[in-house]
Amino acid sequence: MIDFERIHHVSLAVKDLAKAREFYSEVLKFQEIERPPFKSKGVWYAVGDQQLHLLEYPKGETLRKSGIDSVDGHFAIWVKSYEKTINWLKEVGINHEARPNSVAGFAQIYILDTDNNVIEFDAEYDS
Repeated sequence: MIDFERIHHVSLAVKDLAKAREFYSEVLKFQEIERPPFKSKGVWYAVGDQQLHLLEYPKGETLRKSGIDSVDGHFAIWVKSYEKTINWLKEVGINHEARPNSVAGFAQIYILDTDNNVIEFDAEYDS
């Protein structure tokens, strides 16, 4: 039996690393962390105790082309405030799908990054 502790990181393929870095660093304000000198191009972020790794994959064959689909592969981040997150997404002009009364038992918000990777923000509904 494997003795699990926690998720260490999630990796996403991106076509344009500079464009993705601007979205995650400047728009979403993720904290960039040092990345080892791999031969591939990428950037790493701290997300609480876990990490998000972006890897440039210019061929793009594995990248999604459709809109938000919560059944598709995605990563989720628990946020402190549903309302503040919704308001901030509106302020910076990010399209989102809000599910304040989700059957999950907590509020969910879905967005897409610059390569159509699905990102989910979860919170207690605070409105």
